[in-house]
Amino acid sequence: MTKSNDLQEAREEVAARYFRLVDSSDPAILDLFTDDAQMFFPKFGIATGKAQIASFAQGFAGKIASIQHDIPGLTVVSSGNYVVTEGSVRGTTTSGTAFPDGSSSYGLFCNVFEFEGERIKRLHIYEDPDFASTHMDGVEWGKSVRAGM
Repeated sequence: MTKSNDLQEAREEVAARYFRLVDSSDPAILDLFTDDAQMFFPKFGIATGKAQIASFAQGFAGKIASIQHDIPGLTVVSSGNYVVTEGSVRGTTTSGTAFPDGSSSYGLFCNVFEFEGERIKRLHIYEDPDFASTHMDGVEWGKSVRAGM
């Protein structure tokens, strides 16, 4: 195995560890990031630096009682400084609603990790933040389009 492959495997393991730490609400997740890391999440926007990423995580945790990513089922693609993961997630909101509902929410996501060495320099998360299907305009729009198919 080449040194490049060793680094790529280490980065893929960091990405998997990220999901394990999210699922356990472990603050050690911040250790995976560079000090000036950038993170994007839909409807939130961009956080820059560990302090802002921690604030996002605390706000997110305030809405999610439990979360579990299907880590063994992840599709992982690596190239250069990037690791891209596609997968599914399930859980429960703090109001007690289980997600996904399989009707309007599907628990699918794609994360794009950019690395500097073995630390996350940039993380863009692409998923519907409406875990509990409470954003009724979007839910009704989706239902109306499906009904017309």
